[in-house]
Formats: sequence, C-alpha cells, structure tokens
Amino acid sequence: MITEDAKIGVVGAGTMGAGIAQVASTQGHQVYLYDAYSEQLEKAEQGLVKILNRQVEKERMSQEEVDGILSRIEFADNITMFGECSFVIEAVIEDPDVKKDVFSRLEGIVSKDCILASNTSSLSIASISSALKKPERFLGVHFFNPAPLMKLVEVVPGIATDPEIADTTRDFIQSWDKITVSGKDTPGFIVNRVARPFYGEALRIYEEGIADAPTIDWAMKEIGDFRMGPFELMDLIGHDVNYEVTSTVFKAFYYDPRFKPSFAQKRMVEAGWLGRKSGRGFYDYRNGSSNPEPTKDPELGQKIFNRILTMLINEACDAVFMGIASIEDVDLAMQNGVNYPKGLLKWADEIGLHEVLDRMTALQVQYREDRYRPNPLLKKMVSEGKNFYENEE
Repeated sequence: MITEDAKIGVVGAGTMGAGIAQVASTQGHQVYLYDAYSEQLEKAEQGLVKILNRQVEKERMSQEEVDGILSRIEFADNITMFGECSFVIEAVIEDPDVKKDVFSRLEGIVSKDCILASNTSSLSIASISSALKKPERFLGVHFFNPAPLMKLVEVVPGIATDPEIADTTRDFIQSWDKITVSGKDTPGFIVNRVARPFYGEALRIYEEGIADAPTIDWAMKEIGDFRMGPFELMDLIGHDVNYEVTSTVFKAFYYDPRFKPSFAQKRMVEAGWLGRKSGRGFYDYRNGSSNPEPTKDPELGQKIFNRILTMLINEACDAVFMGIASIEDVDLAMQNGVNYPKGLLKWADEIGLHEVLDRMTALQVQYREDRYRPNPLLKKMVSEGKNFYENEE
C-alpha cells in the first residue's frame, strides 16, 4: 500500500515526465522531478508555470491551487533524494539501454519497499527489469500524452513482477483520478498494438489509390465519428515517431504482416516531411498554403470506414484471444487512450460479429494476404452465436 503522503520520484523532465509530476503533485504528493540536464529542468519548470497559470486565466484553477502544485514539485539535479520515495517512475527516451542504466542506479538509492516503474510505451518490461536485482517490484506504468489531461494509464506487469505490486500500483494510480487497464507485456501493450490498423490500413488504402488523405480523414470523422482522421493524427504525432512505433511493433512481432509499415510514410520521413512540426506532412501547414478538399462520396466513405473499423475490431479480438487484456480493458483503453467514439468490441456487437467476420473474410479472399486473416476468437464466437457483452440486450 502506498500512502496518501507518499513521496514520488520522476526521472526525466521532458513533456511526459513533467506531466506526470504535475499529476502526482495535484494529488497532494511531494514530487522530486529529476533530469541529468539542468537546462531541461529549467525548461520543465518554466513550462509547468506557463501551463498552470493558463488554468488560472481560464478560471479552471485558483492561484492558491496552482501555487500548491508548484510548491510540491522539487526540480532535482541530484537523484540521491529519491531514497525518500515510495514510488519512482522513469520517463526518459525510448532506449532500453538508457532505461536499464537508470534503474540499476536507482536500485542502489531507493528503499527496499519502493516500487519502480517505467513509462515506456512499447519496450519490453521483462528486458528492462533484467537490470534489477529485485525485478519483482518493477512494472510498466504507461501514461498518455498529455498526462494531466489523458485519463488512461496502462499498468503492465513483467514476467518477474509480483502480482501484489501490480495490484497495489493499479489501485494507487486510480487514486490519482485515472482510468487504469492491465495489459500483458507484449509489443505495444494494448493501445499501441490495437491502434495500428487505424494508421496502417488508412495508409494501405491511400497507397492503393482508392482515396486521398483528405477523403480518408473525412470518412473516419464524418461517418465513423472519430475526432481526427488517421492522416491528420499522423501529421500531429509526427511521422518519424509514428513510423518508428510501427516499425518497432512489426519487428517485435517477428514481421507479422498485420503490422507491416508503409513505404508512403517511410518516404515522408526520408524527405523530412514529418507533419505539423516540420510544416509539411500529408497536409501542407506552411503559411499561405492550401490543401485539397475531400471527395465527399457517401458510398466511398462508407467502404473506407468499414474497412478500417473491421481491421481495428479484428486486432481488438486478437488482444483478447492472446490474453493481452480483458474485453472490458480493451474497450476502456481504446476509448480513453486514443479517444475512439466507442469501445471496439462493443462496436463489434452492435454491427454484428457475423457481419464483421464476413467483411474480414472478403478482404482475405480479395487480397490473399495473411495480413487479412480473421482472428480465431472472432470465428469461434460467430460459430457459437456469442457476443462480447453477453448480458446486455
């Protein structure tokens, strides 16, 4: 049990680390935010002051609340003070060797009861834990960006994690007014795994010349009620980041064609067209530029939406089939981690699992690619006449 007055350590003062520190401090904890680079600490402090002052301007927080949050965060250039912490989370770059080095150093500083966590979005928890003498107290705790606003946190035990530590951590993070889901230590965990077809199938449709980026985005927003289209979202995330995640998941799954990266996106990265941050991606963000209008053909839009949604549902089925997460946690994760309008498995029930299977089978027959294989759980449930949410009318 981690107490309400527990001290929290955060390693890495980038966007994620600073955001997690803000969340912990808002919940009343004393927080030590550490970074090896003093200029990064200064940047983090200035950023938090700016973000929180904006909350006062918008009358979402009082000045007293903001002053309290900032007073509880100590911007530390020395990691030794983490000896007082009950929970320490790392949010440094996605490099397994760097993370292992962080935790091997931390283990010699923190108390024997301190829980250690990584905010990694897709790296192996088991691999990182190998750097520890006590890997049973280590696990993945994956916040989504921006951490103060995004409700979802994936709690990911490794093969060596003590189940009690996992339960304690999930309860503790929930006390921070977060929605937690438990996922297995596999590439991408829940969200980054299940979400791959949102990008990958959209890119495939684009590469086949079925529709351009604005039309695909229009279909997903207008017909599917998604907040952003896949190309808008990839431009926002950055193609370097999105392509790297896809490539990492593809390699980690032994080159399963379901996760195959796109040449179109690879060329964007090679050209330096990274999206909003570089001024050009699938859309042109430079001053005075204009972008093509979507082709608002309802029949074409429905076909695009059906194909991408079907692939997403098939991937959600696989997450349950392979024991990555429960039905409820998969749906919670996708609604709260990437703001999908509905849980994918709930959506599948509404469409009808037989219809979803027919759509997947049609894609498989058309392309004769393993990429489009219907999930065994989906086929089994259709053959048995079952739904994911059996008790609902």
